Amino acid sequence: MNAVVLAGGYATRLWPITKHRPKMFLPIGESTVIDHIFEELEADDRIETVYVSTNERFADAFDDHIEESRFEKPQVSVEDTSEEDEKFGVVGALAQLVDREDVTQDTIVIAGDNLISFDISEYIDFFEQKETPVLAAYDVGSLERASSYGLVELEGERVVDFEEKPDDPKSTLVSIACYGFTADSLDRLSEYLAGENNPDEPGWFIQWLVDREPVHAFTFDEAWFDIGTPESYLDAVAWHLNGDNHVHSEATLEECEIGENVQVMAGARLEGTTVDRSVIFPDVTVRNCELRRTIIDEGTEIEEIDLSGALLGAHTKIDGNGG
Repeated sequence: MNAVVLAGGYATRLWPITKHRPKMFLPIGESTVIDHIFEELEADDRIETVYVSTNERFADAFDDHIEESRFEKPQVSVEDTSEEDEKFGVVGALAQLVDREDVTQDTIVIAGDNLISFDISEYIDFFEQKETPVLAAYDVGSLERASSYGLVELEGERVVDFEEKPDDPKSTLVSIACYGFTADSLDRLSEYLAGENNPDEPGWFIQWLVDREPVHAFTFDEAWFDIGTPESYLDAVAWHLNGDNHVHSEATLEECEIGENVQVMAGARLEGTTVDRSVIFPDVTVRNCELRRTIIDEGTEIEEIDLSGALLGAHTKIDGNGG
């Protein structure tokens, strides 16, 4: 069995933090978003190869990240795009990867920007038991949120209806970007695309597939974060920290008040500052500030300013006194 980790997006909603780094590299505690996925796939002996599907712009970054890691299974597979408007959709990219890498086995497909609480090995157990395509389903608890995802209707564990991004959702059970595709269902990607169907989100392929063969759902109710916005990233960090904070031993704090769910990385220096529910990247200097729900990228220097809900790109300099 193989796995594909989808990592081809440009994360424009998280710019400037992700303008020059994949959002999958955003830190969550001592690890990163994508390393949480790699960790579980590495530990499961049923997974032979983990293909990291990414774009040309970030290919070298992923190569370097994997080389410096302790993971042995991941290998980069590059889409032929370097800009957002050149992308040919997730389904199109997956079909090209299947062809490019000659993937002929059952395959787990996971979005690299997903932080999921269930054990991926349990998901694989379920996939092997059903011997059909399998999706992971989660109750988002809000009809408004449900309209942004693929809506799942079940009879028992079988998917009897699937509607991608419905205008008027009737429930809140949605499909997250975690799929198990049998070798036969992967073969149908070319049939799907040849019919001029939507090449974008995998949910469109699932919607098409449900009408043609049995599909089952692995439901879970712990936690799930689709990290696509600053708010969802901070929510994921807060869930991981669980009300605590994570201050690196090589960070310096002087006369600071550190609230809940704060992550401060190596080399950062904070003086006379109050921080709550924020992420401070390496080598940031903050003096006499109040930060709430704020993300500050590496090498930035700020002082004498209060920020709430802000994203500051790398090597920014702000002096609230105008100095």
